[in-house]
Amino acid sequence: MTGFWSAPHGLGITRGETGDAEALARLHANSFYRGWPREDFETYILDRRSPVLVARDARRRVAGFIMLRLAGDEAELITIAVDPRWRGKGVGAALLRAGLSFLSMTAARKLFLEVAEDNPAAIALYRRAGFVEIGRRSGYYARADGRPATALVLSRDIG
Repeated sequence: MTGFWSAPHGLGITRGETGDAEALARLHANSFYRGWPREDFETYILDRRSPVLVARDARRRVAGFIMLRLAGDEAELITIAVDPRWRGKGVGAALLRAGLSFLSMTAARKLFLEVAEDNPAAIALYRRAGFVEIGRRSGYYARADGRPATALVLSRDIG
């Protein structure tokens, strides 16, 4: 399944390619306390059940990405990251819209995700997109200071 979605400021969103793995791993490591290795991103990109959509500028530099996982009629938003230079410019919202559009062409009918309770920007993005809280996971996220953060479990219908 291929596709192209537009994003603000002339960015385009397309399926990830294995050549993106290093840039995605770097961006993820800069965005979260525990990053993932390049090899994990290559594996996700090659697996049709885990679509990765990447926002790029005209020179094909990565501005952000969203990683999903399909499981029957459900999907999970695994992670979403936006380069600090592009934050606050609608790129995260565009990636989320592209992900939902992509999922609408699959068997998935419900999307789930976890978000750290101490991440108000992400929570606001998800709430604006129609996600509702369905649970909590205490101590889910590790933090550099050693105090784990609670994850909010959110969901919304697709389509």
